[in-house]
Amino acid sequence: MGFYMRGALVEFMPAGLIPIPNVIVFQYNPESMSHAWTQPEAAPAGPNETTTNPLAVKGNPGESFSFTLALDAADSIADGTASAALAKVSGVYTRLAALEMLLYPASATSGGLLGAVTAAVGSLFGAGKGGLKRQVPANTINTVLFVWGPGRIVPVRVTALTVTERLYDVALNPTRAEVQITLRVLTQEELNHDRDKLAGLARAANTYSQGLRQALAVANLVNAGESVVGMLPI
Repeated sequence: MGFYMRGALVEFMPAGLIPIPNVIVFQYNPESMSHAWTQPEAAPAGPNETTTNPLAVKGNPGESFSFTLALDAADSIADGTASAALAKVSGVYTRLAALEMLLYPASATSGGLLGAVTAAVGSLFGAGKGGLKRQVPANTINTVLFVWGPGRIVPVRVTALTVTERLYDVALNPTRAEVQITLRVLTQEELNHDRDKLAGLARAANTYSQGLRQALAVANLVNAGESVVGMLPI
């Protein structure tokens, strides 16, 4: 079987001087994905205006992704990879737990077990004592990147997560599940308000994806020009 890229969600959890990525690689790429756009409403009239421009908008359109992931512990065990032993004792629950934690505030992640583990790993790479923990503003979400190939890497927030557990092992760990995920792409305004030291990475990913989209749109003019220009009343 040839190599193929897998999608992933990458959460960056600050732990001292070294941010530790929580990489959730898709066991199987989804067969289909909905990519939705919503146009923002027109801007309200200013204090000295009696009417608004009906063609005006507040900003860029909203963008979201939704898809379903399939998880199967049997395949992980059969692969004989490093995760096989984990799948034998916990089924797919570790994968589900990692996805669930993406919805929790950063304070819940950094103060819990995951935060303790990442802080310990950070200390091995030189994060000195007293620098393993960092104050995180209440009710904020860690930076998450949705990676779908080299051409689509965008900062997102998980807005909905629905898990359907199919089968269980003798300890009632789910061994097969389907996960419906909805992601909302963060706006440039939201990214500008992010003062975390990892915010630059999210802004760079957003700028890169937008720049690539613009370049591809320009490239499409080659296809459109020949067939449309002659029809225009100019």
